[in-house]
Amino acid sequence: MAYSADRSYPAVLRPVAITGAGILTSMGDDWAGNATGFRAGRTAFKPVTLFDVSRQRVGTAGQVDLPESVAGIGGREWQRMDRGTRMALIAAQEALAMAGLSGGRMPVAVGTSAAAMPVGEQYYLQATQGRSRRQQLTRVETYQPQYQMAAMMRALEVQGPLRILSNACASGANAIGHAFQMVSEGKAERVLAGGYDALCQLVFAGFDSLQALSPSGIPRPFDAARDGLALGEGAGFVVVESLEGAQARGAKVLAKLLSYAAATDIHHLTQPHPEGDAALTTMERATRAAGLEPGQIDYINSHGTGTPLNDVAEANAITRWAGDAVGGIKVSSTKSAIGHLLGGAGAVESVLCLIALREQFLPASLGVREMDPAVKFDLVQQPREVAVQRVLTNSFGFGGANATLIFEL
Repeated sequence: MAYSADRSYPAVLRPVAITGAGILTSMGDDWAGNATGFRAGRTAFKPVTLFDVSRQRVGTAGQVDLPESVAGIGGREWQRMDRGTRMALIAAQEALAMAGLSGGRMPVAVGTSAAAMPVGEQYYLQATQGRSRRQQLTRVETYQPQYQMAAMMRALEVQGPLRILSNACASGANAIGHAFQMVSEGKAERVLAGGYDALCQLVFAGFDSLQALSPSGIPRPFDAARDGLALGEGAGFVVVESLEGAQARGAKVLAKLLSYAAATDIHHLTQPHPEGDAALTTMERATRAAGLEPGQIDYINSHGTGTPLNDVAEANAITRWAGDAVGGIKVSSTKSAIGHLLGGAGAVESVLCLIALREQFLPASLGVREMDPAVKFDLVQQPREVAVQRVLTNSFGFGGANATLIFEL
């Protein structure tokens, strides 16, 4: 059973463009670094050094190497920021620069799941291990995600209403989708939108306790013997703008954002519906709103976590959605290279879709040894140089918060 959007999909009043994009992952700290790594088919997992993993089954993740400083940000300001805020700032800064913007008035929509959990962990350890109470009040203040994003907005000199969405692993995609709705319906001229999440011990140990992490540390989405996901961290941001406004100010249009759809699968708290009912709903609604048929989608960046249940549900949904065209649908999971970025995943994978469009190649699903029988589509197992005109990205979260976005070059 699935619950879809709360009303009929609104008529798109204005075409929507993406004029800037920024990305930070364990593959690289900008567009160029990620494009190079994904084009080469690299993986970016390494031993976790941020916290003690000696008692966990798994000791690797897509951990980011953060720079010591960032141009334009004062050293004191940088030091005050927590790890997640720094990641968001770097990605958002790149997105604004690519769009030819230097701050200004615009709404900000951000998706996150763990948010400032690392700050909360520091507070807990300080309080329970008899350490000094110094800076504990500051940790209480900075633990709030709106504080994180307000700090980012101050650093970027961006002024505008802030909206934070937390729909588990679909948060980043929903934030971009929310921006799409605001711009297409004429409620905003442009929106800075994205998502982020930093690695933290509580979340890492939680996924390990659920036995959701791959014991080998190598996720193998759509492999018949896949045994779990790998966590990652990072951020992705885009500037969502009316096409007319972008053209009027002479901005370069990276791609058009054609449509967004969301649906809720209320099958189970952590398990998707086996047939992918809500995933099917979002893909159907997104393609219909864009005026497209499944065969007109050149590439799907799947949610593809590498967990036994998720991948089969998504494969079934893609097969039902594509029908007779399923054999020609090209699909991959970029989580096989950088891990699952939780609340940041949908935003980062949206930027990877933009990279695929602009750089004209498809990133691969790595590590597949034997294809799962549920896979009826063309699973891209090596980076592929092809013409790419339209891409679709899926994001699915615990509790069934599903989202689909479609971009066109």
